[in-house]
Amino acid sequence: MIVKIILLAFIFLETSNVLALYFAPGSKRANAVGVFSAWEKSKQMPDVHAFIRYLVYWVAGAKLIFLLLLVVIVLFGDEALQRISLLALAIGTVSFYWRLFPLIRSMDRDGQIEPPNYSARLGWMIVGLIILFLGGAFL
Repeated sequence: MIVKIILLAFIFLETSNVLALYFAPGSKRANAVGVFSAWEKSKQMPDVHAFIRYLVYWVAGAKLIFLLLLVVIVLFGDEALQRISLLALAIGTVSFYWRLFPLIRSMDRDGQIEPPNYSARLGWMIVGLIILFLGGAFL
């Protein structure tokens, strides 16, 4: 049951991000892109802003696909599949530290992120998710 609770909590958390990306991408809530100063700056260049919006919606769509797959796993998968899914989520989430974290940390240090130190908070939140996924997979 704990595995399902962890998966459902993650689905809820990520659904808030998908909704923000689709309907309020400039928001500073739910990990939308309003925290990046480049979001507002891009609006001064319509072709660049269109490209950024395309990428934001692409990310939202990709997240929606994997969220729906997780819903199917929660509803129809046995406990073993659900545990393996948590392990896969942990491994996939670790990739954040390979490319995304160095970029956001650098932008944060350069004052391109609002609020300041957002990258550190996001980094700790991601660590917490990884620990939660691993704990659920192995408990």
